[in-house]
Amino acid sequence: MQKLTKAELAAETVELLPGRETLFWDQNVAGILASNASYAVNAATVLSAANSVALQGVSVTQF
Repeated sequence: MQKLTKAELAAETVELLPGRETLFWDQNVAGILASNASYAVNAATVLSAANSVALQGVSVTQF
């Protein structure tokens, strides 16, 4: 992370967001689908280990 100097900090500007009434009518909809899956089987064995691999997926569709 880079530290800001006082001059750089003083040069920063801000911008106000529109009022809530304006943002209310701006429809921004996204469909999000997330899934996690992990399987391990350790059946009918003695002194053994079972390994598992976890898979993760995320899909985002914005309208």
